[in-house]
Amino acid sequence: MTAVAVSDEQAPEPLARRVAQILAESGGDGSAVDRHIAAAEQAVARLLREESTSRASALDLLAADALATYAFELAADAPDAIPDLAVHAMARFAALAAAAPGA
Repeated sequence: MTAVAVSDEQAPEPLARRVAQILAESGGDGSAVDRHIAAAEQAVARLLREESTSRASALDLLAADALATYAFELAADAPDAIPDLAVHAMARFAALAAAAPGA
């Protein structure tokens, strides 16, 4: 299962397109799970860096959330790895908050 396949089934068209675009732009190596977490992290980092808090940035924030969600859906094939994935993902996202302007 890929993010595009998941998003095609579950997300509105604009969100599905933005998820696919962010995932493609992020590049990255590793497993599909790792690529999705990295793409979500990069999207949130950009929003924080640009201090994008307006309604205009809502689609990017939703896409980042969807990417993180899809990462966990992809990880469902290896449920024993999910606790470690959760700790790893939360550490990455928490580091973003600590580095955000005004933090």
